[in-house]
Amino acid sequence: MESLEAELDRARDLDVAALADAIVEIGFECTRCGACCKAETCGSEDGDENGESEPHTATVFPDEIRRVQDTGDEEYDFRDVARPMPYGLEDGPAGPEGETFEWALQTDDCGDCTFYEEREASETPHGDAGTGACTVHEDRPLICRTYPFSVALGGTSQPMGEAVDSEGMVRAHECEGLGRDISRAEAEDLAAALKERAIREIEEAIAVRDAYEPVETGPGEVVVHDSEGQKRPDGTPLD
Repeated sequence: MESLEAELDRARDLDVAALADAIVEIGFECTRCGACCKAETCGSEDGDENGESEPHTATVFPDEIRRVQDTGDEEYDFRDVARPMPYGLEDGPAGPEGETFEWALQTDDCGDCTFYEEREASETPHGDAGTGACTVHEDRPLICRTYPFSVALGGTSQPMGEAVDSEGMVRAHECEGLGRDISRAEAEDLAAALKERAIREIEEAIAVRDAYEPVETGPGEVVVHDSEGQKRPDGTPLD
């Protein structure tokens, strides 16, 4: 299996122009439907057969969390922005417990991204009801800036989710905006963000790997290992 260091070299060598070519070929225009910001339902409009849905899960880096905390005129607490990535955690009697290795954007009671806001028709320029808006759009994480695209380098850091279209290393994931015309300038901006994301994801993985020390967690205790060390769910360092 290819090492993370080798993958990082490949990510740094990605050709932005070639990525932009692939994005133009696939095509994309955001329709502001909000699907990528909302919880995924399974089995029915309201959830699966048990009335449950899969919460929105988007990876966010430590520095991105801090940037969102200070966005605009708002001041958010760490937990307003991020939560421990649920993958790897177990459901204990006192709640989730264990170790995880990433942060995810915080969600509301419905499982939607807490920064997603659905607009009424009267609030939109064209009177389109049901269109969404990101309240931290200028400071949104790279994963949000690049959706529905990802880069598959062929090693250990593969994009999550099944691709519905692909062109070279660029993968496109389910989105109603795919197949629409995109300008070259917009495609190049997306491509540059895709390259940056690919590099950052591998750099984060290497830093987590190198700093990892196993932690014995108790009932209801969660520890997040990120590139800055071991942290509690509120983002403070573990003593």
